[in-house]
Amino acid sequence: MVKAFLSLGSNKGDKKEYLTKAINLIAQHRQIKLIKTASFYQTNPVGYLEQDLFLNTVIEVETGLKPRELLKEINEIEQQLGRDRNIRWGPRTVDIDILTYDQEMIDEEDLTIPHREMKKRGFVLIPLLEIAPDFSFPSGEEGKEILYNLSEEKGCLGVEKVI
Repeated sequence: MVKAFLSLGSNKGDKKEYLTKAINLIAQHRQIKLIKTASFYQTNPVGYLEQDLFLNTVIEVETGLKPRELLKEINEIEQQLGRDRNIRWGPRTVDIDILTYDQEMIDEEDLTIPHREMKKRGFVLIPLLEIAPDFSFPSGEEGKEILYNLSEEKGCLGVEKVI
């Protein structure tokens, strides 16, 4: 079993309900063990701005799945919960991303670990550091230092703990 961190976000319908359902479906998988769940944070949209605010969180899991297998499983959960990929960065019932997978570094067309945007997103780093305060990237960079250097313009503006 290896440790992985996943980010989850929703901005359609009952956001809290979608995130809770997604977390429960992940936890019910026989090869995934839910370890910790961060608080839920309300955040501004990124990229496509003409949409509702997001509710985001991060979870820590242990899994026996390989990175591609984990990606396949979370994509199936997104589909099961009505994920629509028509608009890049558009509204979604649920979005689940693999942030890290053990200390692996993968750079492929459809799978990048650590997630290529996570260092720029307060809505990822804040809940991640809530559940893993000593988190470090595989490169050795400390999560706290990355967050400290992140300006409001690059992702901390509008990140508000709500649940």
